[in-house]
Parts: sequence; C-alpha cells; structure tokens
Amino acid sequence: MQIDLIHGKKIYFASDQHFGVPNQSESRIREEKFIRWLDVMKKDAQVLFLMGDLFDFWHEWKYVVPKGYIRVLGKIAELKDSGIEIYFFVGNHDLWMKNYFEEELGIPVYFEKRYYEINNKNFLLAHGDGLGPGDKGYKRMKKVFTNPLAQWAFRWLHPDIAMRIANYMSQKNKLISGEEDKAFLGEDKEFLIQYAKEKLKTENIDYFVFGHRHLPLIFDLEKGAKYINLGDWIVYFTFGVYDGGSFEVQTFEG
Repeated sequence: MQIDLIHGKKIYFASDQHFGVPNQSESRIREEKFIRWLDVMKKDAQVLFLMGDLFDFWHEWKYVVPKGYIRVLGKIAELKDSGIEIYFFVGNHDLWMKNYFEEELGIPVYFEKRYYEINNKNFLLAHGDGLGPGDKGYKRMKKVFTNPLAQWAFRWLHPDIAMRIANYMSQKNKLISGEEDKAFLGEDKEFLIQYAKEKLKTENIDYFVFGHRHLPLIFDLEKGAKYINLGDWIVYFTFGVYDGGSFEVQTFEG
C-alpha cells in the first residue's frame, strides 16, 4: 500500500496499551493518558497505526464484545470520523478480533505483517509476535488460539466465564511488560532484530516497525535500514512518529 504524506502532516504509531490490567481503576488512568495523547496527535496526524494489544484481552462473540473501554473507542471513532486514516494490527492479546472494528469504526484489521511505501520509503509493519527465531512454545500456543475449532469452542462459553478465564491466564502468565523487557538483550538475542536482518537479505526495507517487545528502541541495521520497537503504554508511554523524512520514538509526558 502506498501512502503519500501531505505537507505538514505526520504518521503516528502506538502499541501495547494492554487496557484492562491490572484492574479497571488503574487501567482507567492509563486510558485517560492515552486519550490525551490522541487529542494532541490529531492536530497534525494523517495516519494512525495501532500496532496491537490495545486491550489485554479482546474476544468478539456474535452479538457481544467486552465491557468497558468506551472512552478509548469513542475517541478512536472521533479521529476516524475527522478524516484520519487508522489501521489496526492484531497482537497476541487480541487475536480474537473479528469484524467489530471494521463494522463499527470503519478501521481495517490486519492479522499478518503488511508492507507500505510512504514517501518513497519501504516499511514493514507487524505486531511482532511469532516472528523470528525461538519462542517455539508461544508459536505452538498461537496455532491453538487461532485454530477455528478452538475458537468455536471458546465462543460457546458464557462471556462472564470466558472473560474471567482469559483475564486470569493473561495476568498469571505475565503476558504484559516484565523485568526482562527493561533491558536490551543484544542484537544476537533480540528475535525481532534477527527477523529484520534475515528479511534484509532478500527484501529492500527501510523501516521495520513492531510492538510486542515493550522496549522502546531504534536500532540501525545494514543498508541504512532501521529496526524500531514502539515500547508500551504500561511503563514507557512511548509512540512512533514519521514526518516523511525521519522516524522518532517519543515519550508522551502529558
């Protein structure tokens, strides 16, 4: 897909908000901060990429979606209605997205990596889960979670029971930012950097933009390419911004 930036406009990226944890009241504080950021960035935003794990758990039944998040969803709808293009990449915590965002908000939902050409620069965008070497346990688990039969069985649980089970598993398995996410492991151990390096052997990519890792980072690769991780909205409150000439990862202090 090609995007041509209008003069004075920017493209914004944000990932791993994990709204819902650790509890409703503490999550609400982070939600309000995120909404303040959306109000700031909308002044010069042309495109917003939401790069996954907006919620700590999201599942859609035929007539039911999870309770809460009305302020966040309302603000996203406002931005979309104002003319800002918004794209949503599914993360490992919202694998069970269906068509709610597309039907209610008019926002495309992507389950796989996507390529964009923005002002003559090539971008590869993805949440980042399941990419690169290692993490075989999660990759096996993802196959189960995305299996149509497993999703069909889960959908038959009463939503109250299903949400309780899912939220327990999410927090029990520490699927949000932890101690190991606070340190750079070195390029030979960072699986998304390894993935980007492998892609560069056969593809011409200028920017690899991911979430999932929770550690805000811009890392220089060969051929002038850059690996970018957007961080999170749990510890760092960081986001990416591209103005057509340079890409920055910034912290929202508001």
